[in-house]
Amino acid sequence: MVSVLFYKNSTKVYKNNNAGTNNCHYNEIYNFSLRYLIKLIKSILYIWAVCITKTTSGMSKIKVENPVVELDGDEMTRIIWKFIKDKLITPYLDLDIKYYDLGIEYRDQTDDQVTIDAANAIKQYGVGIKCATITPDEARVKEFGLKQMWKSPNGTIRNILDGTVFREPIVMSNVPRLVPNWTAPICIGRHAFGDQYRATDFLTKGKGKLTVKFTPEDGGPEQSYEVFNFKGDGVALTMYNTDESIKGFAHACFNQALMKGWPLYLSTKNTILKKYDGRFKDIFEEIYQNDYKQKFEAAGITYEHRLIDDMVASALKWNGNFVWACKNYDGDVQSDTVAQGFGSLGLMTSTLVTPDGTVMEAEAAHGTVTRHYRDHQAGKPTSTNPIASIFAWTRGLEFRGILDKNTELINFCKALEEVCIETVESGKMTKDLAITIKPKVEHGTDYLYTEEFLAAIDENLKKRLGK
Repeated sequence: MVSVLFYKNSTKVYKNNNAGTNNCHYNEIYNFSLRYLIKLIKSILYIWAVCITKTTSGMSKIKVENPVVELDGDEMTRIIWKFIKDKLITPYLDLDIKYYDLGIEYRDQTDDQVTIDAANAIKQYGVGIKCATITPDEARVKEFGLKQMWKSPNGTIRNILDGTVFREPIVMSNVPRLVPNWTAPICIGRHAFGDQYRATDFLTKGKGKLTVKFTPEDGGPEQSYEVFNFKGDGVALTMYNTDESIKGFAHACFNQALMKGWPLYLSTKNTILKKYDGRFKDIFEEIYQNDYKQKFEAAGITYEHRLIDDMVASALKWNGNFVWACKNYDGDVQSDTVAQGFGSLGLMTSTLVTPDGTVMEAEAAHGTVTRHYRDHQAGKPTSTNPIASIFAWTRGLEFRGILDKNTELINFCKALEEVCIETVESGKMTKDLAITIKPKVEHGTDYLYTEEFLAAIDENLKKRLGK
């Protein structure tokens, strides 16, 4: 239409003017038409841009101002991960994703540099969202022809971020709980550094004296302690922790409690380990008094130290909605206790939070579901629970929303989590959840295959958001 109009105008000028005037008028009309064309193109581009930022129903995507880091994974969870991203996340969010492939083959190809790069990207952007990954053993090294037995990517990321792991169950009203009065989540904060996990243990032979010694680097007086006089063969263990790490753990736990709006409890056995566990108690108390007491009072929540045995008994009696700060071994044990107590290890979220509360990595707390992946490779249908992977996305994105003060994003994440729970509570679930309700189950009647369950969540999310 523009070109026809241009032709008519230029022809009319040529008929009614001399050659010089013709050129002048032609140039004027040309310039006018070109400006008109540019404006029209800009309008078309604007309309196109608006269209592509809308979902299929015309509902605008939520704009996410800052990027998140995506860490892809392995096996069955990798397959589910892509569906979640393509169907439940990107259709609704205008989101910049920094992608890192942490699949075992690519980790091997890059000599695990990709894991280090991903962790540093999380530090840069503040949010990481991680799929479950393989930590190779000897069998996996042989299976994939790996160069070496690479370390756990979770451990590598945790060491770089220097964070605390928080695990929390996803509560479904129709999934039976081994602890019936647990009606609300319990968040376990595990100090994932030192203690038994970096200890030196060894066998002793025959009679002898066990001593432990500390030699200060600055030439100060040496500390030496006699531990035990062995009358025969035995075992020994030395372990440690640092003030710096305990302080970081304390800050992470206090910030987590503030973010959740729940009370915080630290459990130790300081009556027995007066110096070791006493150090945890003293550092937490000092930091609470100096940095968090007023914030906790303003939020209407409390902090308290309890003996580990008293805390375990209390946790079984309480309903939930509290953060439990545990030393390394206690957190390892109690996180699994809480997960099973709520009904399923597949309904557990896991987040790694830095001491200052400004960086988070979210992931599913389970593995890569190898057995289901073998069935998938063989062309057999699977019924794999994707909920923890979905919650990895929502918890990471919710944290992005908190950092950016993006209420729309936070509300979207809460809506998706509620849809997952409501879908299960309506009777649509995967096999692992169905068998907690009754021992014998049938497909179609009691449970859905993976794709069917994800499709049900997708459909319910569209209904919730008015698509």
